[in-house]
Amino acid sequence: MLAAILLPLIAATGAGLVTLWPTGEAHRTGIVAVEAEYPTGRVMSATSDSCGGENEDRRPDGSIPAAVACTQVTARVTSGDAEGQEVQIWAPATVRAADVPAGTAIVLVQYLATDTEPEVWAWFDYSRSVPLGALTVAFALMVTAVAGLRGVRALVGLAVASVVIATFMLPALLEGRDALMVGLVGSSAIMFVVLYMAHGFSKRTTTALLGTFGGLAMTAFLGVVAARTAHLTGISTEENYRLAMLTGRLGGDALRGLFLAGVALAGLGVLNDVTVTQASAVWELRDADPAATRRSLFSRAMRIGRDHIASAVYTIAFAYAGAALPVLLLLEVYQRPLYQTISSGEFAEEIARTLVGSIGLVLAIPLTTLIAVLVATTEPVRRRHAVAAPGGHGHGH
Repeated sequence: MLAAILLPLIAATGAGLVTLWPTGEAHRTGIVAVEAEYPTGRVMSATSDSCGGENEDRRPDGSIPAAVACTQVTARVTSGDAEGQEVQIWAPATVRAADVPAGTAIVLVQYLATDTEPEVWAWFDYSRSVPLGALTVAFALMVTAVAGLRGVRALVGLAVASVVIATFMLPALLEGRDALMVGLVGSSAIMFVVLYMAHGFSKRTTTALLGTFGGLAMTAFLGVVAARTAHLTGISTEENYRLAMLTGRLGGDALRGLFLAGVALAGLGVLNDVTVTQASAVWELRDADPAATRRSLFSRAMRIGRDHIASAVYTIAFAYAGAALPVLLLLEVYQRPLYQTISSGEFAEEIARTLVGSIGLVLAIPLTTLIAVLVATTEPVRRRHAVAAPGGHGHGH
């Protein structure tokens, strides 16, 4: 029964990957390319100075100050063809001399000389490779120490999922493939790899996978309904509008599809979490009480599932609220009425994304529980202790 359901899903995912796989052609934005390199550098000194005010220094009342404090940085290039060269650059308005003490690692941008323009150096950003790399290593070590070999397999699955996103989903979206189909096919491929890589090939894992597929399908369906009925165009933030301009797709369908692909991908992690845990709960309950009927087993497992629903819904809501915190603060500054705030484009997308993902999650739990009960009760019970004969004294070894 599991194979009859799973094999068509594998075939459909494979066919989707072949059909939607990007050609690899670089997307042309129409923007004039400027030859530039991005070497790293290390701050040698930083001094405060006074500069003329610019648009980024605009005050809350709309005026631009005549003079503002600015920071000039002297840095030594530490990579690239210009390694060892000392350059002077102006830091952004938000960076003060105290923020860039000697030794601070930064990223520079070097605009190469042309026939009409000289070489120019500028500030690009802080270099964060060391702290982010240290956090990544700490995360991997903690996962490995606590989860052992299963944690290692989970990390490998996460790496493979990142490759799927980078080599299939993002290029396919830029080439204008159907965004919802790209999201569903990419998410399906990720599910196959991540679940079996982390939890092994078993009926329990396959049960969780089918439950995840059910939740993902419901999430995609509700996302389409919500996007059309709530007129979610996808152009709600400056980043989305800039993306639409650079890709030449200002129509509602393109960015609406991007919103739907994001909904499918965003709900994937939480869906995997609850379906795997729910399937495991059913098998453990079955082992603890082999005589339990299917109705009793389903009822007990759903008591655990209700706790999963409550905690997972909080997780989704708070994750989106944290990501949208700047928008929340900006709307608070505007002092708009509540009903206008929650129905605005910025909030409508976040609310729809949260509710659609939560509904898919809620429906995935009883579906996973039902499949797990049907599968688990067909397997022989793994007895962990010898059972004493009636009237006798049994000894477990």
